[in-house]
Amino acid sequence: MPPDLGFSDSDSYPRVAIEHEERRPRTPLGTALWCAEQGWPVLPLAPGRKTPAANCGPCRDQSHSAQDCPCIPAGRWCHGFHAATTETSRILAWWTEQPRFGVGVACGPANLVVIDVDAHAAPLPEPDRLLPGIHIPASVSLGGLQHGFHSLALLAALRGAPDPSQDDTTLRVRTPSGGLHLWYTAHPGHNWRCSNGSSARRALAWQVDVRAHGGYIIAPGTTTAVGTYTACHPVRRPAPLPGWLAAELERTGHRPAAPTARAATPVPSRARAAVIAACGGRDAAARTLSTVLTAVTDCAGTAEGAGFTEKLNRAAFTAGGLVGAGRMHLADAEAALVAAAAQARPGQERRCLQIIRSGMSAGSRRPLDPGVRT
Repeated sequence: MPPDLGFSDSDSYPRVAIEHEERRPRTPLGTALWCAEQGWPVLPLAPGRKTPAANCGPCRDQSHSAQDCPCIPAGRWCHGFHAATTETSRILAWWTEQPRFGVGVACGPANLVVIDVDAHAAPLPEPDRLLPGIHIPASVSLGGLQHGFHSLALLAALRGAPDPSQDDTTLRVRTPSGGLHLWYTAHPGHNWRCSNGSSARRALAWQVDVRAHGGYIIAPGTTTAVGTYTACHPVRRPAPLPGWLAAELERTGHRPAAPTARAATPVPSRARAAVIAACGGRDAAARTLSTVLTAVTDCAGTAEGAGFTEKLNRAAFTAGGLVGAGRMHLADAEAALVAAAAQARPGQERRCLQIIRSGMSAGSRRPLDPGVRT
């Protein structure tokens, strides 16, 4: 008789204790501010839905990237998680304009990895698609296996690890559809990628999605048309990603490929246009500013350890020197710096603007001949 994995027809959902929140329910604004206090950049979700709030008319009608969009530096929420922020004034403005917005969290900038376990009724896939990369012999009975809770529990059992859905050391959020979000913090320098549990290309397990860099997750307390995302007691904050799960993410291709020789990132078109405007057509000044701005935009490919602050400060100091020498206008120079910084570090507008203005102030006291190397 083939071995039985212990799943029964009655095991439709995991045994997760959920208690009602005793405190007064949070408003969406309160949830957004709380997330920002944790260092998690937030974005508004369309009222009653799981999708980001709609772009403005021009962004819907024009084809441009988030990095080249003027709406984000101007404080708009266009382009979904690319506009996510921890800036209090921006959050207040967004949720004051539409108090019914839901709350999403941009996982990558928040250093989060969220394991999204689904409980959808769906036919069982072929055994080799159940746990990608792991062969399940035909002698193993999969009777009773129904959804992502079971496939994740199976993966944990094979690795001799506890079932993550029962992990009460980390933030767990029950979804309205009966699924579960397991929130973890990533180890420094590990930029995990998103995946879909039904994907044939990159997946952790059947009906188990991964939300990380390039994605967002719905914050606990957010209500959609089908129900509320409810945190499970007792833990309200993410724990570090377990080592065995990190190893499985590595095995299943959730790490970006190591770069070989990466070409210099060009200055984005919006910043490039600002450089031209700032320099008034003076080629030497434009080349000087463009060189230091390229060093700033190059940081977009590295979340940490790229020397971003130093490079932005150097670019601001150079721009200030060109302004002090009468080679460009102050507002135009600042616009070019803001555009480059937004590409490299979206969601950090306030911090970047402080660096820019401080560097420009210092540089303006040392007028710069644009023909001098920086």
